[in-house]
Amino acid sequence: MTTRLWAALCAGMFFLTGVNAQEFSGLARVVADDSTIVDKGAGVEITLTLSQGVPYRLFTLDEPWRLVLDFQEVDWTGLNAARFLATDRVSDVQFGGYVPGWSRLVLEMVEPLAVHQVGLNVDPVTAQARLGITLVETTAEAFEQNTGAPRDARWDLPTPAPLNGPVVEDEERRVRIVLDPGHGGIDPGAEASVGAQKLEEKDLMLTFARELAEVLLRSGQFDVQLTRNGDYFVSLERRVALAHQARADLFLSLHADSLSQGQAHGSTVYTLSKEASDVASAKLAERQDRSDLLSGTDLSQADDIVTDVLLDLARLETHPRSEALAEAVADGLAQQGGPMNRRPIRSAGFSVLKSADIPSILLEVGFLSSPRDLENLTNPKWRQRASQGILNGLLQWRDQDLAQKSLVRQ
Repeated sequence: MTTRLWAALCAGMFFLTGVNAQEFSGLARVVADDSTIVDKGAGVEITLTLSQGVPYRLFTLDEPWRLVLDFQEVDWTGLNAARFLATDRVSDVQFGGYVPGWSRLVLEMVEPLAVHQVGLNVDPVTAQARLGITLVETTAEAFEQNTGAPRDARWDLPTPAPLNGPVVEDEERRVRIVLDPGHGGIDPGAEASVGAQKLEEKDLMLTFARELAEVLLRSGQFDVQLTRNGDYFVSLERRVALAHQARADLFLSLHADSLSQGQAHGSTVYTLSKEASDVASAKLAERQDRSDLLSGTDLSQADDIVTDVLLDLARLETHPRSEALAEAVADGLAQQGGPMNRRPIRSAGFSVLKSADIPSILLEVGFLSSPRDLENLTNPKWRQRASQGILNGLLQWRDQDLAQKSLVRQ
């Protein structure tokens, strides 16, 4: 039985039997102590126990080999990733929010393992649910033939609608900026600790994005939209699509990564380039795309030859505006005291910056691997100064861009 068929049967099976048999309420919680993965030699048996039954689906993806489980909706509190790494056949695991109302668990496998059997048993008295999955050895070719997520409107991008005609822009309107707090949900990003407190990049950047949005809105000069306003996963492709949907004038992706090598610290602004400006920038871009790949999407190789040429032509006009935006934001942050990286403006192949018609930059507000940056990122007063610096930079860019608008080919 193919993986796509498993996905359809699993989702439908629960909607038909589980929901009608019993009404469930509240958020399902994972029962960590009763959730296991066991290596059976010829395959793997996975047991995931939940406090109650919920609709779910599963499918596989390749490059790398992955098993993906989606649920509506699961609280993963108490689940330790090490539990699923107890076997040598699993190399990585991620879990968390995926889109609002849905959660995802992703197991990256060392070798191709096909879904052989799936079953969800719900206790009629306690409502506790136990999902059992059996994986068996298979060939890479057979695995590849049965990969891919079934299309589902609850989390897939909508089919593009035809445009009715050219959009007439109102030159007096406020600048529309899409703020993109990096990571989220299943993808925590970089992590650090302050005493007993565990800090994750996804939470720090959501907080910073909300505070920055408030500063921009209060200025009366910007309309602001966030790519996410909660702890859920948003793919790189969806982030770019949301910017287009909002008819954004600017796209600003916010991050606070961690580099174990070197002494990276201070705010750094990145623009898109095919060749990274340095080794550290290349590694950061690779990590950003890697997080998205583990969650089921990959935009890094999305352009075919013809499309790539057309996009490059469009970027002939957009890229200089992105570079000017990076310079202005870096200058605004520096005037507020920074601290800035010793090379505050860099470039790399960040997929989230691939929009050909929207000036886009990625801002590493700081690095969680730097104690000084970590202290700043957790300091509300410093975040306020940084937000003011970004506002000043955006205003500077807007004025310069308007002055040069007559030079841009229409």
